[in-house]
Amino acid sequence: MHILLTNDDGIYAPGIASLASALAPVAEITVIAPDRERSATGHAITMHKPLRVDEVELAVEGGGIKGLAVNGTPSDCVKIAVKALLPQPPDLIISGINRGPNLGTDILYSGTVSAAIEGILFDIPSLAVSLASFNPCSFTTAAQVTRIIVEQIKDRTLPARTLLNINIPPLDFQELRGIRVTKLGFREYENIFEERLDPWGKVYYWMSGDVVDRDEDLEDFDTAAVRKGYVSVTPVHFDLTNYALLEEVKDWKLSLETNKGE
Repeated sequence: MHILLTNDDGIYAPGIASLASALAPVAEITVIAPDRERSATGHAITMHKPLRVDEVELAVEGGGIKGLAVNGTPSDCVKIAVKALLPQPPDLIISGINRGPNLGTDILYSGTVSAAIEGILFDIPSLAVSLASFNPCSFTTAAQVTRIIVEQIKDRTLPARTLLNINIPPLDFQELRGIRVTKLGFREYENIFEERLDPWGKVYYWMSGDVVDRDEDLEDFDTAAVRKGYVSVTPVHFDLTNYALLEEVKDWKLSLETNKGE
């Protein structure tokens, strides 16, 4: 099996190094990732400047794992990997391990998940993997969990253009309560825009805020499952069509005719 690894934390991030080390014994690994952190870039792609690719060595104990650093976004990395850098498409794309969760509606902002979405746009099975903590901690458990899941799904077929979004609590392996297959929760933020002055006296704003999960603590949501110590695995696809509303909107009989009586 040939696995392409990418991320949004940058090619020197410890998460991708841990994942490469864990998977190298069971698969051929190629690492192609941004040359710096590109978190919360969503599905942005680079169109108005050149993309450059440099070979680097990953920050793993003992060294020996090389990768390609791209001066673009996570989605750029997958695009250029599949269309220009690899002799043939990989069997699997894994984006991560991200530092911090990608739960619920946060995936709309996530560079990690967007790289996996780019993979399924090419009809390549893809995973997005996140460690649900921003605090300094080991990625060893998350890498171990990812390897276990990869070995369990390698002979299975994901539905077309569907990825698995995986979030792992920041616990030791023996403390994990298991795996739950979940749906996306709903996350809101109490956003605060703090007004500041730069050294030249010009106003700028710094966004911060606390997350608010609107899932009522139900375990079938990814947010609640991770809080309770479970690994969450959520099938995600990019079809945002509201099928339940299609027929109602058709009944509105929208047209380009103007109301001549007004």
